[in-house]
Amino acid sequence: MGLAMDGSAVIKGTKDGLAVTLGDGPLDAILADLELRLASRASFFLGGRVALKARDRPVTRDELQAIGAIFEHAGMSLWAVEGSHPTTNRAASELGLETLFGVPVPRDVPSPVPGQKEYRGVVVRRTLLAGQAIEYAGHISLIGDVNPGAEVVAGGDIIVWGKLRGVVYAGALGDDSAIVCALQLVPSQIRIGSLIATPPNRARPPKVPEMASVQQGTIVVERWDRGT
Repeated sequence: MGLAMDGSAVIKGTKDGLAVTLGDGPLDAILADLELRLASRASFFLGGRVALKARDRPVTRDELQAIGAIFEHAGMSLWAVEGSHPTTNRAASELGLETLFGVPVPRDVPSPVPGQKEYRGVVVRRTLLAGQAIEYAGHISLIGDVNPGAEVVAGGDIIVWGKLRGVVYAGALGDDSAIVCALQLVPSQIRIGSLIATPPNRARPPKVPEMASVQQGTIVVERWDRGT
């Protein structure tokens, strides 16, 4: 997901939380739109930490404080700023925020697989009943069942150590490379990134773990018996 054509901010999940990239439009308009978007998915972003990507835009200390207040109001915390403008980096340093611009990657840290995104993860030990939902910006591993009428939404992968019979949405921040795995995969609806599918009714679902992923523009379900 690249920068929006209207110059608004872009929100992405990363291994360190969320990354918010400022667009080229007027800052007041960008922040007003960002505040509305965060409020509309408050439970999804709750508790997350944010790295702000200002690119070459100069952001003053007061502006950075206002941006931080927006994240705090949404139950999030601004921890780092990445930008190439001296004004932005100086403001970040004065506020005690990490500055990520120009930080080299240690040689002993292996690079991620090209095209593969990394997120934080959460483990949930419970069975979701009808009307219940779990939303998280990273990976979700659920030990239990997802009953019909329940919903699981994740920015990354979803792993269900049980029966998945409700609605599931992996890669909710636009990641088509996300996967859904379950010991018994019979969701009422499945979404991965920008794709959505309703699995066919199977009188006797196979009693083997299965994995759903996007392959050639289609959600494909196959046995979950190989490395991913």
